[in-house]
Amino acid sequence: MKDKQIERLIKQEELRQKKTISLIASENYVSDDVLKAMGSKFTNKYSEGYPGKRYYKGQENTDKLEDLCKDRALKLFKLSNEKWAVNVQALSGSPANLSVYLALVKPGEKVMGMSLNNGGHLTHGHKVSATGKIWNQIPYGVNKDTEMIDYEEVKRIVIVEKPKMIITGYTAYPRIVDFKKFREIADSCGAILMVDMSHFAGLVAGEAYPSPFEYADVVTTTTHKTLRGPRSALIFSRKDKTQTSEKGNQISFSELIDKAVFPGLQGGPHMNQIAAVAVALKEADSPAFKKYAKQVVKNAKVLAEELKNLGWKIISSGTDSHLILVDTWMNGKGISGEEASNRLEKEGIVVNKNTIPKETRSPMDPSGIRLGTAGETTRGAKEKDMIKLAKRINDILRK
Repeated sequence: MKDKQIERLIKQEELRQKKTISLIASENYVSDDVLKAMGSKFTNKYSEGYPGKRYYKGQENTDKLEDLCKDRALKLFKLSNEKWAVNVQALSGSPANLSVYLALVKPGEKVMGMSLNNGGHLTHGHKVSATGKIWNQIPYGVNKDTEMIDYEEVKRIVIVEKPKMIITGYTAYPRIVDFKKFREIADSCGAILMVDMSHFAGLVAGEAYPSPFEYADVVTTTTHKTLRGPRSALIFSRKDKTQTSEKGNQISFSELIDKAVFPGLQGGPHMNQIAAVAVALKEADSPAFKKYAKQVVKNAKVLAEELKNLGWKIISSGTDSHLILVDTWMNGKGISGEEASNRLEKEGIVVNKNTIPKETRSPMDPSGIRLGTAGETTRGAKEKDMIKLAKRINDILRK
């Protein structure tokens, strides 16, 4: 590389990744093939529009690429092309979610999403996000005792508020979501059911977590977490779901979402990114990936149990996924999430500070940390490694 400053930073980052243990729940390690696709000549091509309907010429390869990526996405999640559509152009998870809102919910209408402290994402209607400024969030949380979703309470809120859309799938909720119950709740008020499976998409693909597709109207996901791809996003939608336009005709969710992505929010898609997603989707459609996904969950369960045995409070008392939420503050008897993450980083373990249910502290210095096992499982970690890691985390934080 001629640019030695950038080359040096790349090498330094490679070294940092090799030297550290990454327990960031939203990170993973991609294959060399994904990296090659990301750095391919597709970077040079501007492809505004959709396959067969581009605004620039020279699209014979980009059209084939985008169609192939769509086919692989549907195949991976066992979806019929007759019943489901998928948009692969969203640049990342947040604009993917925003696109769905723009497509299906009028400004000012109610969207029901989990509150941030309880495990929800900013783009599920939080006030600092555009989704909370344009739409009216009706928040729900978790049971104060079990720290799990109370579906009866969610239903009670829905009956009163009657939201236009209900969002499930979260950024810091470690337990399995009952999508069937959410479907029943959504049907009770005629709401659209959107599932953001960004964190557990790879686990769904690997059959280590229930699939939301039987019950959801729309499913969004990033591709860089448990799915082990580049930073990008997918938006799945049922072809039989429609809304009435201002002219009175019926338009499918899929068509509305495509228009919201382009030209509503974005210009030309990043074709090199789509190429890398296509590679990752093919890698995930394999027996080896299913084995990987199941190991991710095994590792998380062991890590959570070992930390609990060492005296740490684990939110909801455990996990069903790749994600663990640890209360390090413990009513003032421990340390803050900021201090805990700083201590761990100094010792080569990278985590993120995180709010927890019944949070009493600032999001910048909250009461907990979030751990994830997807990245270290990619590196070959097994249960015995999680036992050692729990002890090491405990030793660092108890100093």
